[in-house]
Amino acid sequence: MKSPVVKRSIVIAGHKTSVSLEDAFWRGLKDIAASRSVTLAELVGSIDSDRRHGNLSSAIRLYVLDFYRTKTAGFGGAKAAHETRITEHPTASILRVE
Repeated sequence: MKSPVVKRSIVIAGHKTSVSLEDAFWRGLKDIAASRSVTLAELVGSIDSDRRHGNLSSAIRLYVLDFYRTKTAGFGGAKAAHETRITEHPTASILRVE
């Protein structure tokens, strides 16, 4: 069985690197870049510079997940304000209690 994870190369901050992502995360990342009118390399460079822990592929997955969580929160996806929520930081492997 073929792995759904695909290794892709990208140039960020003047150096070539690779990330291993599922197609859904790659498409989401491209959509986010387009919606913000930035290049894919610029967006990945920003994610890379903001991450505190973990590898770049994980940081990208968390960033894309956070983007879509935030986007859907206005459509009934958010919990009531008085409830405690545990969320992951968008570009790091840490948990934050709100």
